[in-house]
Amino acid sequence: MTTSDHIADVSTGTDTTPAGADSAPYAEPRETTEGPVYTVSGGDWDDVLSDVSHDERMIINMGPQHPSTHGVLRLVLEMEGETVTQLRSVIGYLHTGIEKNCEYRTWTQGVTFVTRMDYLSPLFNEMGYCLAVEKLLELEVPRRAQLLRVLLMEINRIGSHFVYIATGGMELGSTTAMTLGFREREEVLHLLEHLTGLRMNHAFIRPGGLAQDMPDDFVEKVTEFCKTIDERLPSYDKLFTGQPIWRNRLKGVGYLPVDACLALGVTGPVLRSAGLAWDLRKTDPYSCYDEFDFEVPTSTDADCWARYLLRVEEMRQSLRIIRQVLEKLEPGPVMVEDRKIAWPAQLSISSDGMGNSLDHVRKIMGQSMESLIHHFKLVTEGFRVPPGQVYSTVESPRGELGFHLVSDGGTRPMRVHVREPSFVNLQSMPAMSEGGLVADVIAAVASIDPVMGGVDR
Repeated sequence: MTTSDHIADVSTGTDTTPAGADSAPYAEPRETTEGPVYTVSGGDWDDVLSDVSHDERMIINMGPQHPSTHGVLRLVLEMEGETVTQLRSVIGYLHTGIEKNCEYRTWTQGVTFVTRMDYLSPLFNEMGYCLAVEKLLELEVPRRAQLLRVLLMEINRIGSHFVYIATGGMELGSTTAMTLGFREREEVLHLLEHLTGLRMNHAFIRPGGLAQDMPDDFVEKVTEFCKTIDERLPSYDKLFTGQPIWRNRLKGVGYLPVDACLALGVTGPVLRSAGLAWDLRKTDPYSCYDEFDFEVPTSTDADCWARYLLRVEEMRQSLRIIRQVLEKLEPGPVMVEDRKIAWPAQLSISSDGMGNSLDHVRKIMGQSMESLIHHFKLVTEGFRVPPGQVYSTVESPRGELGFHLVSDGGTRPMRVHVREPSFVNLQSMPAMSEGGLVADVIAAVASIDPVMGGVDR
């Protein structure tokens, strides 16, 4: 029985399964403090696979636990010899319910959830979410905060692209790529930890600005980081770009022309590898990106090789942007002045990397009871956002990351929905892989660079 044979009335919990159909794979609803919760279990994949099986062909499951599936992704391959005749992707094994969880937290607390979606680019998740909240609030973020957001995102982009090289190389048999890629990514994580207090899932970009300003020596640390990456990037050209085995393994594999990209909604490096220079930092600038001088690399080869070259060049362009941010930075606030929105108050990072707000607590407790009550209500209840809905986008390392937020005027979102590029880009896998060899499926998946935390949010 397929899912379409069964209809459940979610408002009442009643079952309207057609007469004669099998019993539904739905558990009884259970009541919680937030209302009824329904548990749904899928069960129609066996039926789907039985329809496509042939005597001359075999069905192979790659994943969901497999070293070549970029996480918990399941690929159902119909094979004729070593040729893939049909590919189906099965997702949902990493489901976290982040979008739904955001509806039960304040607007600021939502940042802590969304940062965990695409865990290789957490700062982009925070940025897209906060831009949407700020549009609803009609907030103008201080210039220093906008520039520092760009700085953090471009550092994050470099780290994400290094993981693409590391994991993609490992899946294709190059342990050298894995070792070098993760070595460079460690430089990124060390720097982000120094700047924000955490290596990943920072929750550092907040509605209205940033959680706090940068440490005193951040210019020196960022400059040193740029110099290190500049020195190491040429080794990737020597070891990979100019290496015939690497080039032959990727060239002509995973072909996806620009018309197919547009039909499937594909964005990011995959779209730019097909010749369309679509980068939201240029086409729809946000957070001062229109002030920076950088290029959007493109290619017309539309294969895995072009996607590799593009990401390496994008790292160089990110270094250009980072250096320009350091030149443009001026002293100023990193959070809006409106104390009904701006929280937490200015914190400092202690030696253990955790936030330490003892000075602020002493200050508000010594000022007045009203200040303490306001701080308590702001943290526990949150601020109100005017009713309305908005869609806001940023250019993440994987493509267009969009947030659709709906507010009913309360202190928490009514609806949060994310246009996640990994989720959309996975649609291109059959077009890239069918008709090719099973070994080329690995290269095609790696070139998309999906992160299942974003797909299964």
